[in-house]
Amino acid sequence: MRNTAMQAGLIAGWMAVAAAGRPDLPPAPQDSDYAQHPDALVALGHKLFYDPILSGNREVACATCHHPAFGTSDGVSLGLGDGGIGLGPARVADPDNLPEQRIPRNSPALWNLGHSEFTVMFHDGRIEEDPSRPSGLRTPLEDDMMTGFASLLSAQNMFPVLSPDEMAGHYSENEIAQAVRQGRITGPGGAWDLIAARVRGIQDYADRFIATLEHVTTAEEIAFTDISNAIAAFVAVEFRSDSSPFDAYLRGQADLPEDAAHGMEIFYGRGTCATCHAGPFQTDHGFHARGVPQLGPGKAARFETHQRDTGRKRVTGRAEDAFAFRTPSLRNVAQTAPYGHAGSHATLAGFIRDHADPVAALPHYDRAQVLLPDLPGADWAIMDDPGEVAAIAAAVATPPIALSEADIAALVAFLESLSDPAALAGRLGVPETVPSGLPVPRP
Repeated sequence: MRNTAMQAGLIAGWMAVAAAGRPDLPPAPQDSDYAQHPDALVALGHKLFYDPILSGNREVACATCHHPAFGTSDGVSLGLGDGGIGLGPARVADPDNLPEQRIPRNSPALWNLGHSEFTVMFHDGRIEEDPSRPSGLRTPLEDDMMTGFASLLSAQNMFPVLSPDEMAGHYSENEIAQAVRQGRITGPGGAWDLIAARVRGIQDYADRFIATLEHVTTAEEIAFTDISNAIAAFVAVEFRSDSSPFDAYLRGQADLPEDAAHGMEIFYGRGTCATCHAGPFQTDHGFHARGVPQLGPGKAARFETHQRDTGRKRVTGRAEDAFAFRTPSLRNVAQTAPYGHAGSHATLAGFIRDHADPVAALPHYDRAQVLLPDLPGADWAIMDDPGEVAAIAAAVATPPIALSEADIAALVAFLESLSDPAALAGRLGVPETVPSGLPVPRP
């Protein structure tokens, strides 16, 4: 028995040395790089994450578009926020309160956002850490951004509550939507304060905040930032994911299956995937134009009439950033279909196949794979316009990558090794009830 244990230890040690001796592989994530949060704050954020009380019409929770049943995404190409009924692929438009439009971009997964590496967020990177600003953050609100957010994760969690299509609702539907339309975001009577007032008015929440936060001694002192910070604490802890088979390999605790190991060699070698999907979470946090098809309403201001989504260019204004989108982390990616910033691809194999030579793939893109809840509207205006398709293709600056079907299968096997059974099973899971008494989102 002792010899067997010693032999296992030697093998694990050899594997760790082998992995550590490969400069092409990233280091395994370290505990010290994750933010730490009190259990009580995490438990409070757990309730708030699943509570529709934060949305204008009390119908949409954070979990509606970021549910663990769908890998912390929502299982559709472009989701329905306000005005939707149901969850995931079963979500439909409410005939008595039709959404104005689909949410313009695919719902991003939330894995590992509590790690210090994540200093820029959203598909276009419109919020990021910036120590030169009073709030420590650069956001679309510029100098109107409140201070008091404990982290970038806290700030990004709460921008959806201002979006009419996601959580706020439209125009005169409720007091929060009205405040957003009038530009009243911060300060007394602003959208964020109105949301905080709802939470203050629920005794269970008030008691929890008073018991958890030293600076809150009465319900009236609960601020929107306190709510946001609690949700961020929950997301950071619940959706930490660093115990996948690949992590075990990096730590010398286990080997990868043969097909996954072959895919890893392609990923970090001739496939050049790690050029962008670098680091411990397979992302360089940069922005790249990769010729991904565009569908849905696009990203436009209310006064604009186009359905184009130029990605990073909408943030920087630079022509060279047109159609560039943030490199997503690939942790648990096998559970977060559909893929692409507009959810254009149903499978990993299909996305990899088109991603290898996007310029050639664009004219032959198969629209049938898109999963969209039924809603009136022209979803294919961009792809039906040869000029728009040519512009997307022209922005691609990287050469094609030669991949066989066997290579693609191996890459998929490697990506599946990034799935973390413990993280996917959940820590706190989906609560049975929330303090508001509103329905908890569940399949």
